[in-house]
Amino acid sequence: MHRRNITTQQPLLRGDRVLLRPWRDDDSDVFAASNADPRVMAFFVAPLSRTESDALLARMRAYITEHGSGWWCVDINGECAGFTGLSSPPYETPFTPCTEVGWRFRPQYWGHGYATEAARLALNYGFNVMHLNEIVSFTTATNHPSRRVMERLGMRRDIAGDFEHPRVPVGHPLGRHVLYRLRKTQ
Repeated sequence: MHRRNITTQQPLLRGDRVLLRPWRDDDSDVFAASNADPRVMAFFVAPLSRTESDALLARMRAYITEHGSGWWCVDINGECAGFTGLSSPPYETPFTPCTEVGWRFRPQYWGHGYATEAARLALNYGFNVMHLNEIVSFTTATNHPSRRVMERLGMRRDIAGDFEHPRVPVGHPLGRHVLYRLRKTQ
């Protein structure tokens, strides 16, 4: 796990079509609407209330400040499209501690390759700036769109690493998660 206290301006990661940037106060309404959207949250136990969304955004901002990376806002043409980035899960699984790459986008940004482009920026940052040797990603077994992104990124499924997510109620249909891994040497 890579921990450090960052006091300087956070980096902007630029791709051809996306910008990964720190969160701004004016992102909170769009973020809350996305977290309340049942389509966006289809692979989570439940959509988030405004209070839950605001608390999540505060935690995400604090994590970036403390660690120098985290779930960055994905900006497309000046608009918050969702988030992508790197984080260390705050719970225990057989493969933690680790660094995870993940994403969540508003529906109008699905199917255009933005998640793959943004995740590649995050992976590059993780491997070349943070000097990580491995980055993982995971999702519920039925989340085929995210699994396709993981595969486009060159991640390989670790079938032996599949697990029951500790924050999903026991027996819930979304509890079974699949694990993907990518090593820097790949």
